[in-house]
Amino acid sequence: MSHYQVSRVETRKQQKQFMELLWELYKGDPNWIPPLRMNQEELVGFRRHPFYENAKCRPFIVEKDGKVVGRIVGIINHGHNQRYKEKRGFFGFFDCIDDQEAANHLFRAAAEYLKSEGMTDVRGPCNPSLNYELGTLVEGFDTPPTFMMTYNWPYYDKLIRGFGFEKTQDLYAFEGHIDMLDNIDPKLKFVIDEVKRRFNVTLRPASRKHFDKEIQLFLNIYNRALQSTWGFVPLTEAESKAIGFSLKFLIDPAVTSFVEVDGQPVGVGLGLPDYNPLIKKIDGKLFPFGFLRLLWGKKKIKKIRVISTNVVPEYQRWGLGLVALERMLPDCLANGIEEAEFSWVLESNDLSRGSLERAGTKRTKTYRLYDRSLSDIN
Repeated sequence: MSHYQVSRVETRKQQKQFMELLWELYKGDPNWIPPLRMNQEELVGFRRHPFYENAKCRPFIVEKDGKVVGRIVGIINHGHNQRYKEKRGFFGFFDCIDDQEAANHLFRAAAEYLKSEGMTDVRGPCNPSLNYELGTLVEGFDTPPTFMMTYNWPYYDKLIRGFGFEKTQDLYAFEGHIDMLDNIDPKLKFVIDEVKRRFNVTLRPASRKHFDKEIQLFLNIYNRALQSTWGFVPLTEAESKAIGFSLKFLIDPAVTSFVEVDGQPVGVGLGLPDYNPLIKKIDGKLFPFGFLRLLWGKKKIKKIRVISTNVVPEYQRWGLGLVALERMLPDCLANGIEEAEFSWVLESNDLSRGSLERAGTKRTKTYRLYDRSLSDIN
């Protein structure tokens, strides 16, 4: 009979076990992409990160017969609970062998921590919130994830449901290829032309000369545009600065778009090169030379991830997001981009889903978020 031991991660040795579990768990899987190690250490609380200025977390590992076989983080996002008037905890960074008992030990440890802090419900996986990586992959295991998207073994859905979680929302990834451009629905072209006719629209890429200001402008529109999005919590000023610093080195202006109406910025589009093949080559290590390899290899990347097309509320539903994407297209083609993944899109976002489907993109991956009450947790 196997013996299980769940432990709160406190020592440097335990932190190392928490991180290194992934390399053991996904050994031999050609589709797995290692995390950027330093970034993940920040997001799980091992290093300082501005998200935790208004949140806190507690990581756990579980051992089976003396070997670490699973991990999880219980997360309390005060920003979420203040915004939605809830007492909802979150779990994230869940990874485990295909063993329901091991998974149950992890979920129970996280649940007991959250309940001890006054939480009444739990949602996840969020790594650590909707502004970062999230969701469990439930469809689309045949290809690697794109940059900043999650990946896991197919049995994770079973383990999560096995502890009493139920689906609360799915998120989709859609994929497009340059070969599809000749067959795009003419109605989309009509919408774009009509928007330009109706409004005094100006389009431009991000300016390298004023990059810091451009990134903060993007994040400001991002926060305004997503106010009514399910589960959204605006980025804090400190988070915006931290994300802005990292984006400064990752962004390619060719896959950015600012939409102005009468000279006022009202929408943005942001794509990022799919760095994941390069991250795999550097094994998630940015230092000492991995960061340089990412920068040097950026121009050879043929695939992008379109992360967002955001429009401020008063201009939503007019098609300005499509206009933002159209601006990127010539630059993407000039840079040799052949594929684009549009991710993620909430299943409840009928407008974005409908536009992508009419454009002929194919839904290639589905990610799932789960909810559970903590009422039965002692």
